[in-house]
Amino acid sequence: MPCGRRRDLPTVSGRSEPGLDGASASRRAAALTAVAAGTLVLVPLVPGVLGGDGAVALAGIPGESIAVVLVLLIAVRRPLRIGVGIGFGVVVVLAILISALDLAFRLTIDRAFNPVDGGKAIADGYGVVADAMGQVGAASALVAVAVVAAASVAGISLAAMRVSGAVADGPHGRMLVAGIAAGWIVLALAGARLTPDVPVAASRSADELVTTTERAVASVQELQAFDRAIRVDPLDAMPGDELFTALRGKDVMIVFVEAYGRVALEPAPFTAPVERALSNGGEALAGAGFSARSAFLTSPTFGGVSWLAHSTLQTGAWADSPLKYTRLLDSDRRSLSELFGSAGWHTMSVVPSNERAWEAGKDFYGFDTMLDERNMAYRGPHFGYAHMPDQYTWSVFHSRRADIDGPVMAELDLVSSHTPWTPLPQLVPWSQLGDGRVFARQAASGESASEVWGDRERVRELYGESVAYTLGATFSYLETFDQPDLVLVLVGDHQPWQIVSGEEADHDVPITIIAQDPAVFDAIASWGWEKGVHPSPAAPVWRMDAFRDRFVDAFSE
Repeated sequence: MPCGRRRDLPTVSGRSEPGLDGASASRRAAALTAVAAGTLVLVPLVPGVLGGDGAVALAGIPGESIAVVLVLLIAVRRPLRIGVGIGFGVVVVLAILISALDLAFRLTIDRAFNPVDGGKAIADGYGVVADAMGQVGAASALVAVAVVAAASVAGISLAAMRVSGAVADGPHGRMLVAGIAAGWIVLALAGARLTPDVPVAASRSADELVTTTERAVASVQELQAFDRAIRVDPLDAMPGDELFTALRGKDVMIVFVEAYGRVALEPAPFTAPVERALSNGGEALAGAGFSARSAFLTSPTFGGVSWLAHSTLQTGAWADSPLKYTRLLDSDRRSLSELFGSAGWHTMSVVPSNERAWEAGKDFYGFDTMLDERNMAYRGPHFGYAHMPDQYTWSVFHSRRADIDGPVMAELDLVSSHTPWTPLPQLVPWSQLGDGRVFARQAASGESASEVWGDRERVRELYGESVAYTLGATFSYLETFDQPDLVLVLVGDHQPWQIVSGEEADHDVPITIIAQDPAVFDAIASWGWEKGVHPSPAAPVWRMDAFRDRFVDAFSE
């Protein structure tokens, strides 16, 4: 062998590497092995931290890591070892991603991530991020997540292989791993815990995947029960001439206010604008001849996925997941809009956030006229998620309604109070609305989401201001345009994200019926709803799916 030539040795075992003297190579190999061991111990415990156990969960002993080292010690062929290492990395990273999604779902829409129907919610969440950050920013964030995930799989795989190599080369390595595995089993059987909720011996990555699988199975079973329930509709055979006889000749509107939850009515500094809007609005309505009755409904959703609330209120079916919503649209369940249509009303939907054709609007809900961003002639700026201010939405509805003969039943979605709650529009004189360009300066001078979303208190302030704006636009519309035959159902779709609502918030949302005709309130006197537009904490609470049948019963023969 020529003098000075070195034989390259594999590094996964911790032995010396080419180009280094023996001592340096040993130190470097030992450091790399220590890093690999730390990775193998800590990273599989991350799902427990994300799952709410806190940083204390990192003090546990991950069973997955012990298992993969044992398997790698047994595996002899290199392709098999590489496959086992990559498989382990994929399992751990997948568990971390699911835990992160679960945390995000709980913080925003207050429900656990479910792979059976979580895809639609993720897509919608991406849309909200894109509205706040722009398409380039949202796409860049998505690519960054994918790159980090791939790099993490590679890093965890290499760490597992390096540790197993070091153990195999050590004189007592196999005995050490066997001892640790035995100790893990003893601790697990004994139920040793770091805290009352955090066990010492845990398999948090594996537990997360098992829990997610169980959640998916339960979701499928729940979906099957939902399918059976919606096959039976108590209003299925009710003829149109018996429906809504007490509302003949009246316009009926169901107006959903985005993120208008019970928290908006609870005393707090950030709800002061809402309180003023309700107080001033109540006085303005009284001056215009309107009365109101209010209560609360329990929404099937929280923080987002608004159409679950819309479909639940309209159909009387508890659609609390995207899959249930899809099944509902494929059923023969009768919606309020379809029932009104069969009774002779012209039905209309006003959904300013829609950018594309909505087939269910016609095929399921039975709307005769559908307004959205494509045909509302708005030429002004977007306000975050809201493609147009709610005042403009009201104006377009009013002008289109004037072209229709006979009574109208409409669902109108107000979205200026949608996250990220900035920038916010301000009311302008109704005569100056035009095509919306009047709002250009308002949008340009507003705060960006990236500027305010690091400050929770500022976010909550903006939420309160956004709800106050939407309520103010609604009350201003009712005060400005005389409508003695209008019956308006004003209802929140869900509570806002936990950053505003808090971790202990319920799913309750305010609901108010506004009208001038006293006979409307005589028909619902038995409901026990409170007078005015501001329900007290003691106001009645119904599940949202109870509204359809009670409303039909109150106003029909």
